[in-house]
Amino acid sequence: MGRLPAITAGLCTAILLAGCADADPSAESDSDDGAADTSPGDTDQGPGSSSDPGSASAGGKPFTIEEYGSYDSPWALEFLPGTEQMLISTRTGELLLRSTEDSTDPTEVSVEGLPENIVVDGQGGLGDVVVAPDFEESQRVYLSWVAAGEGGTGAVVGHARLVDSGSSAQLQDLTVIWEQSPKTSGSGHFSHRLAFSADGEHLFVTSGDRQQMTPAQDLSSGLGKVMRLTPEGEPADGNPYAEEGGVSAEIWTWGHRNPLGIDVTEEGQLWSSEMGPEGGDELNLLQEGENHGWPEASNGSHYGGGGIPDHRQDDGFAAPATSWTPSISPGSLMIYQGELFSDWTGDAFLGALSGQALVRVDLDGDSAGEEQIWDMGARIRDVEEAPDGSIWVVEDGDGAALLRLTPPA
Repeated sequence: MGRLPAITAGLCTAILLAGCADADPSAESDSDDGAADTSPGDTDQGPGSSSDPGSASAGGKPFTIEEYGSYDSPWALEFLPGTEQMLISTRTGELLLRSTEDSTDPTEVSVEGLPENIVVDGQGGLGDVVVAPDFEESQRVYLSWVAAGEGGTGAVVGHARLVDSGSSAQLQDLTVIWEQSPKTSGSGHFSHRLAFSADGEHLFVTSGDRQQMTPAQDLSSGLGKVMRLTPEGEPADGNPYAEEGGVSAEIWTWGHRNPLGIDVTEEGQLWSSEMGPEGGDELNLLQEGENHGWPEASNGSHYGGGGIPDHRQDDGFAAPATSWTPSISPGSLMIYQGELFSDWTGDAFLGALSGQALVRVDLDGDSAGEEQIWDMGARIRDVEEAPDGSIWVVEDGDGAALLRLTPPA
């Protein structure tokens, strides 16, 4: 079990200065329609605002920011190994392939062959995109999206071969390999972030609680879980509840609310960022079979003031390595492996939505240490590391800027 988090007065001040507290969450988010969890304060969706890259270095940040264009409703970034290209998915159902060499006039094409059944509603739409561990040979990419079916909507994961001719690009042989179960009503908490294990043998999929709360504590439900699958979408051998069969055989960890970030360290540790309710946003180390407590334990409260027991050492739940109150609304997670920012190798970076910030957390084994919060002046949707070690972030909403961060000259 992780250590119980303690937020210092200095950190709380930093969060407030970064604009992490939402005086009126309903002004920039979808509604939350789970039982006692009835506020719109997840702030997972909402209007983005443009940052001022030219003033970033002068503002005391330890990096220089260069803008590489803007996009409407971007959701995920992914760099293609062995190339100077990246993929950008948008919640509204577009996948773009663009060069990373030119910030003013990039080569960019819209990828054809996307699923025809993408449901764009609330927090739902086209989601994550990651490359296969053997991408340079297979050209395989993995996508997540929201689709309709019996009972409502749910997240879907598929893989396809990316074919790039230079002037056009398309997905071929798109195959669905996993579906969130059960499907349900509502348009929030799909999560559907993807990450491969360090050895490339397993695909992890985050499955949100769909604002239903109680299924997160039900091992017969696929909601509120993190799944460990084979690259073809089958339950991985050795999963903790494999003998139960069905959806239970896919589960790696449970008791999650809306885990919108997941990544793996070079040593193979699996970490996830998770939106709490009103307060209690989490950074979690995910270990086999652990129950992270939602909705029985949280360092936040239900919207409207309903209390939830805080994590404590004897409650039987895995406590977060660190948490944030007021909320920062973490929408993504990246574990930095590069050397360009040598002091940050192995650290966690989170994009904060309501916090309008980039957050760095020093990771030391299974513990979370020093935290830094940099005000970015806009909601941050995703954070990714480029092959050269630069850090790229994309803002949220319409006209969202794509930014490259490098050390100051």
